[in-house]
Amino acid sequence: MSQSYNRGLVEDFGRWKEFSAGMWAWIFHKFTGWILIGYLFTHIAVLSTAIGAAGDASAIQAETDVYTTTIQGLEELFIVRIMEVGLLAVAVFHILNGLRLLMVDLGVGLEAQDKSFYASLVLTGAITVASVPTFMVGV
Repeated sequence: MSQSYNRGLVEDFGRWKEFSAGMWAWIFHKFTGWILIGYLFTHIAVLSTAIGAAGDASAIQAETDVYTTTIQGLEELFIVRIMEVGLLAVAVFHILNGLRLLMVDLGVGLEAQDKSFYASLVLTGAITVASVPTFMVGV
């Protein structure tokens, strides 16, 4: 006979305080993965607009100039730079947590999974904060 477990409603936010570090690592890893996939498809769509249609060289150059001007204009916006910092944080956490999961799968650090998750969070924060001046040059 199988047993069932009542996990409650998703809307019951009070149960979130019962989540372990492993559950939060899983949630953050899935969330950051979906953000990176969304960014990838958006990035491909934007870059595909830069590809000129077959035509004369002056028309293709004009399209390229418009694309370049648009991208440079976006790069000057403060909100875009903040979003780039956020993208960096998402990518760094996803990479570090992926390495942590790889080590766990290989049997390394099984007894310190919580500590390694917290270390990946702290390291993500440190790398992100250290890189902020790079993104904010020229603001």
